[in-house]
Amino acid sequence: MPFLFHRHQRIRMIDSYKYEDNHPDRPDVFAREPFIVRFSVPNKELPELMLIPLHTAPTHAEAEIDALYDVFLNVKSRWGMEDMIFLGDFNADCGYVAKKRWKEIRLRQKPDFHWLIGDKADTTVRENTRCAYDRIVVHGQRCLDAVVPGSAQAFDFSKEFGLSEEEALEVSDHYPVEVELYSACQGLQPIHPAGLVLLAATVLSTSGHGF
Repeated sequence: MPFLFHRHQRIRMIDSYKYEDNHPDRPDVFAREPFIVRFSVPNKELPELMLIPLHTAPTHAEAEIDALYDVFLNVKSRWGMEDMIFLGDFNADCGYVAKKRWKEIRLRQKPDFHWLIGDKADTTVRENTRCAYDRIVVHGQRCLDAVVPGSAQAFDFSKEFGLSEEEALEVSDHYPVEVELYSACQGLQPIHPAGLVLLAATVLSTSGHGF
């Protein structure tokens, strides 16, 4: 279960639910069922936003990432909205998802899903690995328009805080992924949604620590 941190003065949680992993064609796909959260955000063009964090089981990463499309359809049917951000440790690289398999994964092949963290990113702390395990995927034109261009990235906290690799690994073996959204009420001034960063960090941490 992920922890959600947000600035309640600016972002308000409206509703939430856990996805029931009982699709008739693909039952019991997820090792950890996604927890969908609906927020009210300070953007007149994007007043509400859904966050869907996921930490896949490495050996079932392909199936779980693909099944996020079923989650999308479920959320759309339940709330009638399409502006969503999927994020977290998808284990989406380095042997867990073969390059030739991407064409079979609906969340990747459907053109309306925009992968903000690309395949060449490195979201791992260890110097001897370079893997784009952790991702941010956006759906919905209003949601995409709210993204500050170039803001999606892995946050290198070891560099930011001057930590050795050993010290950084005490926090997590992955870097958190982050993205900034425009606030329409501030005249397209970007706001840094700390809730997103912290949410991603708690999902992706595999060392037992939050960030």
